[in-house]
Amino acid sequence: MKTSSGLLYSVLDLAPILQGETAADSFRHSLKLAQQVEKWGYHRFWLAEHHNIPGVASAATSVVIGYIAGGTSTIRVGSGGIMLPNHAPLVIAEQFGTLESLYPGRIDLGLGRAPGGDQSAARALRRGLGSSGDTFPGDVQELQGFFSPALPGQKVRAIPGQGLNVPLYLLGSSTFSASLAAELGLPFAFASHFAPEMLHQAIGIYRTHFRPSATLAKPHVMVGLNVFAADSDEEATRLFSSLQQVFLHLIRGWPKQLQPPVDDIDALWNPVEEAQVSRMTRCSAVGSPESLRFQIESLLDETEADEIIATAHIHDPQARLHSFEIAAKVFQDLQKARA
Repeated sequence: MKTSSGLLYSVLDLAPILQGETAADSFRHSLKLAQQVEKWGYHRFWLAEHHNIPGVASAATSVVIGYIAGGTSTIRVGSGGIMLPNHAPLVIAEQFGTLESLYPGRIDLGLGRAPGGDQSAARALRRGLGSSGDTFPGDVQELQGFFSPALPGQKVRAIPGQGLNVPLYLLGSSTFSASLAAELGLPFAFASHFAPEMLHQAIGIYRTHFRPSATLAKPHVMVGLNVFAADSDEEATRLFSSLQQVFLHLIRGWPKQLQPPVDDIDALWNPVEEAQVSRMTRCSAVGSPESLRFQIESLLDETEADEIIATAHIHDPQARLHSFEIAAKVFQDLQKARA
């Protein structure tokens, strides 16, 4: 899974809907971003399943993955992740079997066990009628079975999907999925870009208890990182205020479309809210190329991550592209330094 230079760098796109725009605009921005990061050497481009959130357009994740894969040619495209308890494993096997059949060798299936939205959305998704977070381990293994060659007498098969061995990744923000990924010998991605508290504990458990599998010979750790790069520290900090507003609105219970940056974020929150937002966004790299390199290098030294998956809620699409371009150069320098 690793390149000869060791470190991989990838993109997690939450398909943000900008203030005053539509989901259709969001998808066009996402495709443009995917096409550019493909040129800049990013390894994969993932989209996440979220529901009932005004600022996120990727609810029908497999559909958007098909759109992105169809507009690119080499970059891996997948989910970061599909919230598996929202779906029957057979349905996901068929969806991703279809994607793998259309774009062979380029599709990833990252899996999470949260609802991807609030409790009202969870009820609307009928989670109470079937799978839940508690059934997640069995759901994952059932899904693996649908991607494997059919067994004699197997009555239900994923067509397409059977025998395609679409690569699975487990995602998490606690130790639960870390333990399961270790047990099943799967790659593990930690959602430190919004829930960094248990990052070190989770990856420690994953590495300690990892069992080699037919899929993966040794642990593969992906770390989520908010990346806000600009030509100056001041401009990057200003861009970062859009993400800070996202978390502020979530804390207050009224999420919005992605807001433009502000010059004085302190005017928008109180000290308690500031502390909460700062805690949730602690795993962020914000600044000029020089500052960015120092922050990313520090994270790599702390985690020894095999892969950084970068995300950025930047309101201006051009500024977002520029941020990922700057970050690509920083990642490439770090690849060479660590080769």
